[in-house]
Amino acid sequence: MILNAPFVKPSVLPGFRLTIAFTILYLTAIVLLPLGALLFRASSLGVHEIVALALDGRTLSALKLSFVTSFAAAAFNVPFGLLIAWVLVRYDFPGRRFFDAIIDLPFALPTAVAGIALTALYAPKGWIGSVAGLFGLKIAFTPIGVFLALVFVGLPFIVRTVQPVLAEVDRELEEAAATLGAGRLRTIASVVLPVLSPAILTGFALAFARAVGEYGSVIFIAGNIPYVSEIAPLLIVIKLEEFDYAGATAVAAIMLLVSFGTLLLINLIQARARARYGHV
Repeated sequence: MILNAPFVKPSVLPGFRLTIAFTILYLTAIVLLPLGALLFRASSLGVHEIVALALDGRTLSALKLSFVTSFAAAAFNVPFGLLIAWVLVRYDFPGRRFFDAIIDLPFALPTAVAGIALTALYAPKGWIGSVAGLFGLKIAFTPIGVFLALVFVGLPFIVRTVQPVLAEVDRELEEAAATLGAGRLRTIASVVLPVLSPAILTGFALAFARAVGEYGSVIFIAGNIPYVSEIAPLLIVIKLEEFDYAGATAVAAIMLLVSFGTLLLINLIQARARARYGHV
């Protein structure tokens, strides 16, 4: 019987049966049921129609742009997010709390506001866009603009997952490595990064997941040009506006399956890192 299974550990707080039942019910109602309805709706098209839609040039282009730029933006944020977290944790300087607070602005800022601000900055007549235009570089209304928008929304996930773990890292380990003759780079690579790797992977997964589904901050700066800067969430909205509900749910189901597979792979790597370096 599941309630007497060996994974049930004794706890100071009673109520395992009630809490596990509520957990399963809540996750089913909030997460599994909507996703199941999405897959069921998409299955009404049939396998051949879904495959044909998935292989359509416009769909492939939108999916490629969404997933490739999301992965690139999350990867780009890892070293810079780690550096920011390091500065905020390891150094005390004037204005530290101010800089620590503005890290959360992409969380609180409405995505439409972020998109308008980024477009005004990187558009051909914007402050940065106009300067980039002098060198023949166009940022807004291109995949570069999509990438920058996803970097903007994803940075806090890296910083906020790494920051508390870094604060708990025992500095005596670093001092011991230095005593044994290890330089700064070797100490970071051999002592600090292995301990932080599960948190880094968690932040990467969260930033990637947020970027894949991002809509409001991207559509303004993307330009939404088919085969060039059209993201998959926008393609879903377009199909809904055309009353192609089956096609919209099919594209959404494809995004769901690819996202789930990617996040599952990241979680497996993260679990392996935790098993190797211990829980942090």
